[in-house]
Amino acid sequence: MKTVFFGTPQFAVPSLERLLNHPEFEVRGVVTQPDKRRGRGNQLMPSPIKAVAMTNQLPVWQPRRLKKSAETLTQLRQVSADVFVVVAYGQILSQEILDLPSIGCVNVHGSLLPKYRGAAPIQWCLYNGETETGITTMLMDAGMDTGAMLLKASTPIQLLDNAQQLAPTLAHLGADLLVETLLKLGKQQIPPVPQDDALATYAPLIQKSDYALDWSRTNFELHNQVRGFASNCIALFRDKLLKISATAPLGATYFPELPPELNALEPECSALAANPGCSGEVMSVVKGVGPIIQTGEGLLLLQEVQLAGKRSQSGWDFANGVRLTVGEVLGNG
Repeated sequence: MKTVFFGTPQFAVPSLERLLNHPEFEVRGVVTQPDKRRGRGNQLMPSPIKAVAMTNQLPVWQPRRLKKSAETLTQLRQVSADVFVVVAYGQILSQEILDLPSIGCVNVHGSLLPKYRGAAPIQWCLYNGETETGITTMLMDAGMDTGAMLLKASTPIQLLDNAQQLAPTLAHLGADLLVETLLKLGKQQIPPVPQDDALATYAPLIQKSDYALDWSRTNFELHNQVRGFASNCIALFRDKLLKISATAPLGATYFPELPPELNALEPECSALAANPGCSGEVMSVVKGVGPIIQTGEGLLLLQEVQLAGKRSQSGWDFANGVRLTVGEVLGNG
């Protein structure tokens, strides 16, 4: 099966590598986003997908705007592909492009469609406290993740999973499902299933305002925000920005899902819950563990933080280093 692969980030790499290593597929080229400046040296760096393509000596096309690149469109026509595979490419494909391959364009999407259509499905499913997610392969149409579904695979979400941990799991799940989808699609063994638009939810691009923590929210809502937007959520501490990268909600509902070392906090949390403080207040600093913060409802343990201008550190190292005291109040981001 002659394929062209469209993708950009690390999430797409397992899918491309799986196709390259499978005897039933011939990858004839890769379409990816233009190189971007990254790192302290601000050097132009290829996308993870381009790096794989270069290693395998594949043709690479990097149009800034695919729909308006006549040169790329001409080259894609000349490939005479059976299928275009799209995994987190980052640009919308026009109907003209969708119509080029004989079988169609197959997308690997990081959610159980029709839930979480859009650019950031992994982040928003965590933000909303889902306990299960997965991969959907679909035949693309001109809409935003609205095409007919082909196959699905699901995976559970644990309480302390974050987006950075969940993405590789889904990437490999997607690679497996892609191969199965293409093999069955080539044999006409998959009847495409239209999505029910009434059940659709959306996962839009993440904005900077989404990172701001509001301590009046519940401990579970704040925990989901932190793990969904991993390493980016912010609060204020002594008039400085404080990034909060990892948390754990504390309470009877959550202790069964927490590791044993955190279960030891249950008696203390029960005592603290009897006399709640104001939102954002430091209720306790547990030696070797970290600070426990009062939220609008429930208590939240700060497990990993980063003070402006400092390196990332554990909640306990932070509390110990700044001599955090009970009664101090963290501000909203």
